[in-house]
Amino acid sequence: MDRLAKAIAADGTVRVISAITTDTVTEAFRRHETSPTATAALGRTMTGAALLGASFKDADRLTIKVEGDGPLGSIIAESNSSGGIRGYVHNPLLDVPPNEAGKFDVRAIVGNGMFHVIRESGYELGLNTEPYVGSVPIVSGEIGEDLAFYLANSEQIPSAVMVGVLLQNQEPFVAAAGGVLVQMMPGANEHIITMIEDTIKHAPHVTKLIADGATTSDLIASALGIIEFEVLEESDITFKCNCSLERARAMIASFGIDEVASMLAEDKQTAMTCGFCNETYTLDEGELIAILGELQQS
Repeated sequence: MDRLAKAIAADGTVRVISAITTDTVTEAFRRHETSPTATAALGRTMTGAALLGASFKDADRLTIKVEGDGPLGSIIAESNSSGGIRGYVHNPLLDVPPNEAGKFDVRAIVGNGMFHVIRESGYELGLNTEPYVGSVPIVSGEIGEDLAFYLANSEQIPSAVMVGVLLQNQEPFVAAAGGVLVQMMPGANEHIITMIEDTIKHAPHVTKLIADGATTSDLIASALGIIEFEVLEESDITFKCNCSLERARAMIASFGIDEVASMLAEDKQTAMTCGFCNETYTLDEGELIAILGELQQS
């Protein structure tokens, strides 16, 4: 089971959130059959959504939408306060060769564009509250740097973000995935900030640590070095979608009498596929007749 941890350090002036998302990214890979580079892009974004969502107390649901002009198209990842994470990319099979450093060339498939963060409160209670939307230009396309840029410019929180996905040529293909978010809160000591920056610069990559068996606390320690910290909370996270047959049925009903009647006359059934999890819901002739009857009576 994937895990997420929240911690504080330096008298509460440094906040750290770490997450291991290997199983979550594996499930996204399985459902969407993403190419290696698309898996890296989606996995980083889903991990970023988990980290960022955990940093906001008032957000029941947080969505990261990366709208680049690269061949991958948009990346959308969503996390909720119950530990559920889901996501997808518009062109899951798109792949490109590694970059000059031999790493996934996520920048090449994302391109330039906008990085959006949408925070919603009251979502799980069914409240229709106005969401908060923050947007910044994509500065690197590597996701982690873009998330840090968003936090510094839209939330005014200086941050360091490390997210990654490690793949291998055998099952399970996702060998490791996860990340760490370090935030400097008001009153953070300049010496502490310099120490953390130096520690992060020389720390092993988060995916290597996870592949070697690191826990969420180990990831925090790798970012903070000799600085002591206190873990405040740990929780499970997992790939989870809120789609259902009932939601598919409601969506079909929203098309109206004429459209449902057309589906019934032409095909005797219809199917809807969820973009987030790739689950397909088929409504047979009996279901369509029932929906049509309800619409005609309303």
